[in-house]
Amino acid sequence: NRPRRRHDVTMPAFQFLFRKTAMIKKDTVVGLHYQMFDANDQLIDETQQPIVYLHGGYDGIFPLVEEALHGKTVGDEVDIVLQPDDAFGEQDPELVRIEPADAFPSEVKPGMMFEADMPDGDVVVFRVTDVAEGKVVVDGNHPLAGMKIRFKAKVESIREATKEETEHGHVHGPHGHHH
Repeated sequence: NRPRRRHDVTMPAFQFLFRKTAMIKKDTVVGLHYQMFDANDQLIDETQQPIVYLHGGYDGIFPLVEEALHGKTVGDEVDIVLQPDDAFGEQDPELVRIEPADAFPSEVKPGMMFEADMPDGDVVVFRVTDVAEGKVVVDGNHPLAGMKIRFKAKVESIREATKEETEHGHVHGPHGHHH
């Protein structure tokens, strides 16, 4: 039997202090719960299940939120105010159009959504905002465009992204993208 040295006895008791804690960094998959509030601090959206995104400039979340989350660990929270340009953009008046009602199905009503191919090749989703006098008003702006948004989030999970996820630029698996 070799004699025990003092650190042999105490080392296991302190190992928990040196455990590696997962931290949000490039190429990690982050799960979080969030709430979004309008300028009047009224709740406008929140998660029921955590959302997941690939961290590191893959456009899976607002860039300023991603910046605020960088370096955080599970349980950490962020609370950030986003100006329209940092969130859903400004209202674009060219995306509000008045179209003849006969270009739509006869049961068209406010709230319905339609896709349209734009001249530049993009596809825009237009939301019907009004139907009257043989005309339909459609709006291709995001419903929250032009709004200042308060975004609160709590980090629920962090893991290293797989090679396939970083190659594809998005999350695979539970709560993420499936091929």
